[in-house]
Amino acid sequence: MLEFAGFLPILLLIGLAAIQLGLVGYAVNQAGSGARAAARVASQGEGGEAAGLAAMDGSLDAQVALSGGGDTTTAEVTVQVPTLLPFVDAGWSVTKSATMPNDDDDDDEDGS
Repeated sequence: MLEFAGFLPILLLIGLAAIQLGLVGYAVNQAGSGARAAARVASQGEGGEAAGLAAMDGSLDAQVALSGGGDTTTAEVTVQVPTLLPFVDAGWSVTKSATMPNDDDDDDEDGS
């Protein structure tokens, strides 16, 4: 019983670290989804920031940046990783980007 009581804090720390690792994976997944949605909508000539934020969990702190040039539009989404452990620095963030080809409906209308 005494050995288990001494080992219990280590088990709890390992469990919390595993949950924190899951939160990092969740943030990466959400950033990727937001980047794809933002790039897809922005490549069609519409506001991609709102679409990127709408594609992610609303409780996450995220920023969407769009850049375009030529035939493609790129969206880069940065998400702050939620922290569970009190002694872990809360400044973790993950960044994902997605590039989509621009919609070229204007070229189709004039016959070229």
